[in-house]
Amino acid sequence: MPETHEQILAPGTTAPDFSLPSTPDQNVALSDFRGQPVVLVFYPADWSPVCGDELSIYNTALPEFQRFNAEVMGISVDSAWSHIAFAQAHQLHFPLLADFEPKGAVARAYGVYREHEGTTERALFVIDAAGIIRWNYRSPVGVAPDAAGALRALAALPPATNTPERQATHADAQ
Repeated sequence: MPETHEQILAPGTTAPDFSLPSTPDQNVALSDFRGQPVVLVFYPADWSPVCGDELSIYNTALPEFQRFNAEVMGISVDSAWSHIAFAQAHQLHFPLLADFEPKGAVARAYGVYREHEGTTERALFVIDAAGIIRWNYRSPVGVAPDAAGALRALAALPPATNTPERQATHADAQ
């Protein structure tokens, strides 16, 4: 059966707000980070070799994301318990959010749910401080995208979303 893709949310679209478990008793909402950029990393499943590699890439690049005051969050349809064990095993230092029940609701809202597999696409979104999607990327499910595209998108955000460090860097570049 051929793979069908939902329509991924386009740049310029307001990012759908959500609140998802980061632990069995704590939720994280996208709106909690209004005022700073956010990088959403949708990935198919904990414990798959490609996902472990992908999330390790973003973990290694965290200092670069932090230069832009950006929050990185991973999202998959696995449970909060699975995320806790996976994050510990891979020593991840950013939240993994459980789009577990209703299964894939947030992935569906972003147009990155894989209906036939019951997982998410491997997709990235850069959301600006005002909650607008500024960049997205859908990768083949078997390929771990690097952090370069998301970092370029963060660097290109409008000055209103810049941190003081970014404003100085932007002025130096002109």
